[in-house]
Amino acid sequence: MSFADIVGHAKQLETLMWGLEKDRLHHAYLFLGPEGVGKRTIALSLAMAIQCQKRVYDFCDECANCVRVRTGNHPDVHVVAPLAGKKEISIQQVRELERELNFHPFSGRKKIALLDPASLMNSSAQNALLKTLEEPPSNSLLILLSTSTGGLLSTLLSRCLRLSFAPLPVEVVANFLASQKGMNREDAEFLAAVTMGRPGKATSPDMESLMKRRKVWAEQICSLTRGGYRKGMALAEELAGIREESLEFLEWVEGWYRDILIYCVTGSNRGICNLDMVKGIEQQAALYSLEHVLFLLAQAVRTAARIRRNVNRRMALENFFAKVIRRH
Repeated sequence: MSFADIVGHAKQLETLMWGLEKDRLHHAYLFLGPEGVGKRTIALSLAMAIQCQKRVYDFCDECANCVRVRTGNHPDVHVVAPLAGKKEISIQQVRELERELNFHPFSGRKKIALLDPASLMNSSAQNALLKTLEEPPSNSLLILLSTSTGGLLSTLLSRCLRLSFAPLPVEVVANFLASQKGMNREDAEFLAAVTMGRPGKATSPDMESLMKRRKVWAEQICSLTRGGYRKGMALAEELAGIREESLEFLEWVEGWYRDILIYCVTGSNRGICNLDMVKGIEQQAALYSLEHVLFLLAQAVRTAARIRRNVNRRMALENFFAKVIRRH
């Protein structure tokens, strides 16, 4: 594998490869984009290209350094995430990272750190990281990965070079799934549509579970009727238990209202992602005005942003469902 084998994001790859070839990489990058779109793959690919023993300005994915980076065992490449059982990246983790970055590389060319997701750094951790961003150690590279800038300090954002990663065209992802993952064409096209052009999501081992849950979520969201606040509160309590599931639901419901919006505007199911739920989408579209759908879509995005900032999940979801119920 090499940069040439990465699906999509040609402009972002061109920027990084130019910096690599000219020895002009920025000391800190912020990779922004939805989950599963390829941010982490490209961040690790850049780390492999820097440390690769066989290739120059690219990676082989086979040498000892590339394998260590890919498996998380390279002494000069660190991935910082919340510790097991914790909700945030702590100031202690950032201080330990700063200490590591000040050492000379052990077996690679640079000390590299990925913070994923960077939005889970608490304010103390972000302030601690600012010192490193302002005075970066020589031969170091920081890559912050996040789905949005919400929760990140403006002073931190201003010191990173921002690269945005959008979902890929559904056709591109379908071709990738069919040609490289061995799926039949019909399944590949369906999965590419359902995941809204995110290859990482489409190939996730949790995809089968998600396919089942989204059908349950569709039934639940369609069952919310005017005055049914008790049902909305019960659903909020059910979804609020696990942060990742809350966000996964809101990500799905954003796509759900996007599909309804498309149907309201075009009267067609062309371009929708929930292709197996067309009947429910048509029924929901008949209940809403265009303004109502736009409002609920915005509320889904806003609720997800609030949960990423670690507000109370149950209250955030209750507020969202109350608005859904009032709009019926």
